[in-house]
Amino acid sequence: MSASGKRLYLDYNASAPLLDESRSAIISALDMIGNPSSVHREGRAARAIVEAARRNVAALVNARPEHVFFTSGATEAASTLLTPHYMMGRAPVRASHLYVSATEHPCMLAGGQFSSEQITILPVDANGILRLDALRAALDAHDRENGLPLVAVQAANNETGILQPIREIAGIVKAAGGIYVVDAVQAAGRIPLDITDNCGDYFIISAHKIGGPKGIGAVISITDLMMPRPLVRGGGQEKGHRAGTEALPLIAGFGAAAEVAKARLETTGWSNDMRDVLEKGLMAIAPDATVHGLNVIRLPNTTFFSLNGQKAETVQIAFDLAGIALSAGSACSSGKVGPSHVLAAMGHADGPGGLRVSLSPDTDMAAVEAFLQALKIIVERHKRTTHQDMA
Repeated sequence: MSASGKRLYLDYNASAPLLDESRSAIISALDMIGNPSSVHREGRAARAIVEAARRNVAALVNARPEHVFFTSGATEAASTLLTPHYMMGRAPVRASHLYVSATEHPCMLAGGQFSSEQITILPVDANGILRLDALRAALDAHDRENGLPLVAVQAANNETGILQPIREIAGIVKAAGGIYVVDAVQAAGRIPLDITDNCGDYFIISAHKIGGPKGIGAVISITDLMMPRPLVRGGGQEKGHRAGTEALPLIAGFGAAAEVAKARLETTGWSNDMRDVLEKGLMAIAPDATVHGLNVIRLPNTTFFSLNGQKAETVQIAFDLAGIALSAGSACSSGKVGPSHVLAAMGHADGPGGLRVSLSPDTDMAAVEAFLQALKIIVERHKRTTHQDMA
């Protein structure tokens, strides 16, 4: 709880609060009566909003606007891209096998349109970094007569914040003649991301991670020479890549959030100062705690830690009762019983689980101090309880 008595929201990776600029764009677009596919004045006005948003989303990752198409979110984008069925013009191109890292988001691990026997889970090391030797070995053994290999590895992990070496991965995939899909949901808007810098073929981003509305995402490609067969087919919107009348207010809000995110990256950027202060304080309070991924490059706002002897779910509830919102793992899986698959892949399957603190660019020292004070009370309470049980 903050000094003012208000709850603290430290779960930015789950969903960022809606930006004022995005809210204004959404409200303005709600008054537009035209269908973006209509050719009359009202339709053209709606289309102008869609295309302005497309330009802003493209600019966030240095893409061409015509290589962006909107989806209902990152999960739909993943289901669209993780498919054996690609097209180069009218010629079909087959991807025969999917290679995905063990720490991917659940929507990527689900494999999209690939069957389970067409999916290989690639291991990561103790820091959560993809084992490049395992990737090379898997691609060397790939049967190219049946089709191309398709590799899906995220830019930044949603639980740990660990950054994968996406350019090196892209080089390995390219050398094997494969396709590389990058889940950039957590990375976009938080670290500079230039998709033209030889770091992948297709990218997924989501509006609500950068202060836009929920229910809208995008697929961004380097080129449109080869594209996945549409998952949602019908009227041919989004250049035929995703049918259905465009969700104008959501797209407008997405575009506004992307514009703000790009401006922030170009000016103040994201500092890891608050994260580092938080982690230093955490270790002072609980010296036997583990900060996962501490030895590798991470997002500047993310701390994923375990408290020795305390189940993550129990600690999360204690923080919630103290007025502080954070996550026990991914928001898409933290409500389920069982350990974090990310920690399991990193060799911590039998541990107490992890707690994720994810900060906003505006998180101040007062919020960090409130978190640390709550942590101190939780740790001391656990020590007293443990001592009483042993007495």
